[in-house]
Amino acid sequence: MEGTSASYVNIGGRPIWVEHLGESGSPMLLLHGGLGNSDELLVPLGATLSQNHRLLAFDRRGHGRTADTGEAFHYDEFVEETIAVIEHYGVGPIDMVGWSDGGIIALLLAIKRPDLVRRLVPIGANYHHDGVVGVGDPPSNPDPARAPGAESSPNGKPSVRERVIAMWLTEPTLRPDDLRQIPHSALVMAGDRDMITLAHTGSMFEALPAGQLAIVPGATHGVIAEKPELVARLILDFLEA
Repeated sequence: MEGTSASYVNIGGRPIWVEHLGESGSPMLLLHGGLGNSDELLVPLGATLSQNHRLLAFDRRGHGRTADTGEAFHYDEFVEETIAVIEHYGVGPIDMVGWSDGGIIALLLAIKRPDLVRRLVPIGANYHHDGVVGVGDPPSNPDPARAPGAESSPNGKPSVRERVIAMWLTEPTLRPDDLRQIPHSALVMAGDRDMITLAHTGSMFEALPAGQLAIVPGATHGVIAEKPELVARLILDFLEA
């Protein structure tokens, strides 16, 4: 993407693929979904969001251009990886926009390290695995975000896709009382035909003490690709309010 600076950065003793976009404004961390990579949000939303913010995005372990180890995936470990990135760049507290798994990570991070978070925008995210329908179906990700290694794995271990689906079936396991610990302003967003049930999305909004809710009409779980201009505008309106 034009204007993007990207490279491998040694964070926590491992090379992680990191991208930057935008030169002015407050920092914003974009967190991609499962089986995707950082382009998932940068491609549809980056041009608009970077006009007012300095964007930071990275590929999580086993996703996109960051190497896989073949080990099981757990959201808590992805949270630790995200904390390491934020602390490496010294940008906390930071606004976090996360789609799908990225939104889950943002919620968990806000509970574990509230000092690193400024505001949250979880998009198409669930706080408990029982809030999702169709787990294991082909994900409705934007094409640029498909992880090239998703069907393979080192050392003969289950593929990235198999291990991600195993995580989806058992995690996360937050409850509304856990969400009530999050003091930050949060914009909960989803498509009206999302694979996250509307009841679950509504309960997330109701549990967050400083939550706002945006249900995008005519959109599925792939809302960021289907309605990028509207999604970007909703995010900016929330952050600039």
